[in-house]
Amino acid sequence: MSKTASLRLAPPTTLFGRLLASIDRLLMANAEIAVRNGDLPYFGL
Repeated sequence: MSKTASLRLAPPTTLFGRLLASIDRLLMANAEIAVRNGDLPYFGL
C-alpha cells in the first residue's frame, strides 16, 4: 500500500471559476516564457 495520499480537486464548474482558471493559465504561461528568456515575469493584468 502506498504511503502517500492524494487529494483530487474538483474542476471549476462555474463560469466565473472557469474564467479565473483560464486567466491563471495565461499568466503562468507568460511568466514561464519570461523566465525562459531571462526576464523578470510581469505579474498582473
